[in-house]
Amino acid sequence: MLSTTDKLAGIDPDHAAAIAQAGGQIKALDPIGAEVSGLDLAATEALPPDAVTALEREMARRGFLVFKNAQELDPEDFLRASCLWGGKELHSTHGVHPETPGGNRHIFRLSNDRRHGIPDVGPQWHNDGSFLPATFSHSGYHIIRPAERGGGTHFAHQGLAFKALSEPQQARWSRMASVNSASGVVHPLVHTHPVSGQRCIWLHLGMTGAVIEKLPDSDGVRLLTADELTRLCHDYNDILNAGLTRGYAVAFEYSQNDCVFIDNLAVAHRAAPEAHMPVEDQGLRIMHRSTVKGVQDLAPGFDLPQHVNIDGPNPSADGVWQGGGVGFRWDDSIPMRN
Repeated sequence: MLSTTDKLAGIDPDHAAAIAQAGGQIKALDPIGAEVSGLDLAATEALPPDAVTALEREMARRGFLVFKNAQELDPEDFLRASCLWGGKELHSTHGVHPETPGGNRHIFRLSNDRRHGIPDVGPQWHNDGSFLPATFSHSGYHIIRPAERGGGTHFAHQGLAFKALSEPQQARWSRMASVNSASGVVHPLVHTHPVSGQRCIWLHLGMTGAVIEKLPDSDGVRLLTADELTRLCHDYNDILNAGLTRGYAVAFEYSQNDCVFIDNLAVAHRAAPEAHMPVEDQGLRIMHRSTVKGVQDLAPGFDLPQHVNIDGPNPSADGVWQGGGVGFRWDDSIPMRN
């Protein structure tokens, strides 16, 4: 288990006061996240700036916020609420399902029934927008219909996950950068969160084509071999999975009309396995997702470039350099769609 000092502190009293001044309440969820009530997401223009800042800072600290909505929320209201955070505007790169309300290109409609939404998305730990230099700052999830028999989302706090690594792992991972298999964008495996200041791990397990390691005692770099990258991906998967029992991750189940907003630099997420099970087993599940423009590039450090040509020749004799699709297959026994 993490030590008491390594667990998340409670809600900041000043943040709670600012939210209360706006008519809302916030309470910490165990072990991560926070629940917000009393605020009308259909009237986001009425939220004072101090309350919005307090909410965004708690999201950075605790990873995600759950807004409990007594009334059904209009899709446009959900999208406006998404723009409270980060880059303050939507950045949408997904496909549009035929059942998307109004054909709105900013709504990514997900379901376990392809007639109602896009299926099988996000089975492995990841952060949204890893193919962009400035990854999405936040993502939103509006639960249109929760599955009757479960099928939520797993969230893992990447700052606490960093603290759960051994010191040698912390040191070595801090010298690594991942290459996105679809775009060749390079991101650090460990970064400092721009709001909370926490050191966070960061790797997309369904879209990584290479990992670059800076040599510890020189200015040189190398690519991880297939065996090394397989081990790294398993270690990353294991450390986030361990959070479900060690107190820094949660298997979150949704209720009707919930809106969940995540800080995309603070928590990794994946669909729960049950979320992809057939309607006959779980009941119909429908979710709308939004993605918010990034604030700044997630730069790799060590004078590494922000982009490399992952579809070009492999610059190493024995390192992994895999462009396209889901990139490097680190485990052939698991689904790898993201």
